[in-house]
Amino acid sequence: MPSEPAAPLATIAAALRRERERVGISLTELARRAGVAKSTLSQLESGTGNPSVETLWALGVALGVPFSRLVEPVDEPVRVIRAGDGPDVRSEQADFSGKLLSAGAAHLRRDVYLIRLEPGAVRTGHGHTPRSVEHVVVAAGRLRVGPEGAPVELDPGDYATFPGDAPHRYEALAPGTFAVLIMEHP
Repeated sequence: MPSEPAAPLATIAAALRRERERVGISLTELARRAGVAKSTLSQLESGTGNPSVETLWALGVALGVPFSRLVEPVDEPVRVIRAGDGPDVRSEQADFSGKLLSAGAAHLRRDVYLIRLEPGAVRTGHGHTPRSVEHVVVAAGRLRVGPEGAPVELDPGDYATFPGDAPHRYEALAPGTFAVLIMEHP
């Protein structure tokens, strides 16, 4: 008998099935819309895959839901995430990881992430759900962030906001860069 998937993978698997069924599409159709191999999607829905942040974003866009809806466990009345705890979702493109700290409820439509980046490759986003907005506050290091055509450089304490539904980038300019990212979804 197969073992149960680990907590973050079980959450992702259940969320993918739930959202795909809500939209009323097949595994094949979701894979096509997201540009993901059907075998990869099948593994994710069974809780055996190892998804990258890019794969989960593509699936969220194809399903018309925020990324957080695919990775956030069911809310507890009081929830604490200690520094270093919680599931990290890594990027395929760069030394970048995101940790969802809080997902907005249906009426709030905002998600809060702690992101960590290291210099090297650039993490690009192809655009999320329509009219989404990203807010970034750098906590440590230096960050180049923003729309593909107009990124800005941020130091600790600096804040920037930009459209999340258009191509954008995240690039660490110093080791140990981390920031708080707030995603707003209409």
